[in-house]
Amino acid sequence: MEEKKMNGEVNETPDKVSGSANGAPDEKNKGKEKKSLGREIFEWIMVFVVAGAMALVVRTFIFEPVRVDGTSMLNTLQHNEFMLTTKFDYLFSDPGRFDIVICNYPNTTDGKYRVKRVIGLPGETVELREGELYVNGELVEQDFDMTPNQTNYGPITIQEGHYFVLGDNRNNSKDSRNALVGTLERSMIKGHVRCVVFPFSKARLMPY
Repeated sequence: MEEKKMNGEVNETPDKVSGSANGAPDEKNKGKEKKSLGREIFEWIMVFVVAGAMALVVRTFIFEPVRVDGTSMLNTLQHNEFMLTTKFDYLFSDPGRFDIVICNYPNTTDGKYRVKRVIGLPGETVELREGELYVNGELVEQDFDMTPNQTNYGPITIQEGHYFVLGDNRNNSKDSRNALVGTLERSMIKGHVRCVVFPFSKARLMPY
């Protein structure tokens, strides 16, 4: 009888070990493996925060898509075209003559960028005579596709740290000739227009 009892006890032990080895986790392990709902929500929020921060950095310092609103840059840019503007180049250098730029205007609160072309640089004297551009008394060729015009303006001397900007459609552009705009401070110029990306059929690079 005693031998039978011992055999029965020996036979029960492997059954218990076998059940544990077959992967039945105890309650403590279940709690560790299961993610709490609160933590999962927090992780998703962090994903969106990081993505938003990266998008902000890209738009502020690298590039930004901008839509052309209006006809002031005909014939170079058409209404409702989408442009790609770079920001980083103006972090390390200043705008050059004939660069197409996006800029903020003084005395405006609509938050919209204006698209214009840099014509005059700091310290220069600029003048328009029947559409022709004179810088410091010298004729400067305007090698871009502006609309025909007979504009007369100036001469005006640009103060240091400011830029004289015009639309390519001189007959229909609110730009530095307007007293409410005037020359623009360097900090108002936000980006350099590099190309048109939409409509795809009209995609093209800008020569300046």
